[in-house]
Order: sequence, then structure tokens, then C-alpha cells
Amino acid sequence: MIKHLSGDFETVEYDSKRSFLLHDNHEYETYPIHWHDAVEVIMPLENHYVVTVGDVDFDIPVNDVLIIPSGELHKMPQLIPGRRLIFQCDNSALSGVAAIESIVRGLSAPILINKEMNKELHSLAKKTLLDILSLNNKKNELADVKIYISLVNLLTAVREYQLEKSKQLLDLDDIKLDEYSEKFNAVMKYIDANYMYDISLDRLADVAGYSKYHFSRIFKQYNSMSYLQYINARRTKAAEHLLLDPDLSITDVAMQSGFKSLTTFNRIFKEIKHCTPTDFKKLFAAH
Repeated sequence: MIKHLSGDFETVEYDSKRSFLLHDNHEYETYPIHWHDAVEVIMPLENHYVVTVGDVDFDIPVNDVLIIPSGELHKMPQLIPGRRLIFQCDNSALSGVAAIESIVRGLSAPILINKEMNKELHSLAKKTLLDILSLNNKKNELADVKIYISLVNLLTAVREYQLEKSKQLLDLDDIKLDEYSEKFNAVMKYIDANYMYDISLDRLADVAGYSKYHFSRIFKQYNSMSYLQYINARRTKAAEHLLLDPDLSITDVAMQSGFKSLTTFNRIFKEIKHCTPTDFKKLFAAH
């Protein structure tokens, strides 16, 4: 299934004029650790399937759905017979659209959708993958549009579920939730545009219009990570791509990604990607 693997980076080969790829996968083999720019959605149709993302094993039963954000190191380490749908969509086709930036930001970690999580969301996720399977083989000009609409609808529902959880956790009404959504979207846009520079708590609190204490506390509750974790994740994502450039040293990558020191870069990169920047770069250069 993996056609182009350089070290641990997979270049997803999309069909002509398409920015997505669907594997109706029956292959009885393992897949090594890899990552790519695509958002990946997996649903077993026959037999369970095991996917390791980072250092977490996801044992996915039939009809449950795993969403893997772009840039996540993952592998399929076990020989498991069966059938599963593996859908990949170019992240730039999603993150490049301003209107849906907020739902893409909701993909900060892998998401396993099952009935225990939410029955309606599980039903929608299952239907989405089956609809994509049906549409994928159609040649009419609107099939691809419908595939994108199906995916965006699913990701929107996931984000709505996350926001509802935040609403319950923070005991918010709809008006206050809308206020937080607006404020924190502005903060995350600011981080996306300025991650390569020093970003202070004072500046982020000012962007949000809150005190430092209130901003720090609410940001973590609302986003399930601290503002520092979000900044480090954004810098690490930038570093992943810079590490693919053979002309850039590890130090160059660290500085261009916004890390203040090589030691900090090495530590945070390993915490998030489960390998050192040097190992990451060597793996890519070896192929």
C-alpha cells in the first residue's frame, strides 16, 4: 500500500486531479512506521485492525473509525487478515480553506470514534466511510465534491462533539462558548503566523482580551492542552517539513521553527514525535 516511503516519510500518490486516495485494503502485511501530510481515516470492514500512533496502540473493531491527523508517526505492526477502508486526504486541501480552519485545528490528536464515545457520531463516521467507498468509483463530475462534503461534515461533527465536551466541562452557555471559540481561534491564528518568533503569555492574553491567569486556565480547559503545548506542537510540525531539506542542519531547523535552543528542540521533538530530530532526518536521508 505504501508506494513511496523515504525513511519514515510517505509521499501519498493521489490520482490525477484528486487530492484524496481510498484504499479498499485486503493486504495481509505489516506497514512500517511512517508519516505523511494527509489526514488518514481508517475503518475495518472485516476483522479488527491495529494501528500504532506514536506510542499508543489503537485496536479498532469492525465499523469503528480512527482519524489520524497529518504529521503523526504511525504504523500497522501486526499481520491481520481482513478488510479495511483507509482514506487519505491532502491536508492542504483542508487547512488551506479559511472557512474550515477551526475543524482542522480540532485534529490535534488521533480520535477513535466508537459507540461508547457517541452513538450518533459513530453512525455518521461509519456512513461517511461507506459513502466515500461508493462515490470513489463513480466517474461523474460531482462525485469528488460529494466526497469532500462528506469528509468535512464528519470533521465538523467531531469538532462539535469536542466543543460540547468543553461546554460541559467549563459549564458554559452557548453565548459564552461562542465567545471562547472566537477568542481562541484568533489566538491560534496568531500562533500559526508567529510560531517562529518568541511568543509571550502576555501577548497571547492580549490577543484574547483576557488576563494572563484567566487566559492560561481557560485555554487549557477549552483545548485540552496548554498554550505552550500548542505552540510546541505547531513548531514541531514546521520542523518535520524543514528536516526533509538536506541543506538544513538540525540547528538551522530548530532556529527556523522557533525553538530557543537545540536542547529544547531535541527534547520537545522527541516528546511529540517519539524520535530525535537527528534520527528523523537520518531515516529520511537513508532512502
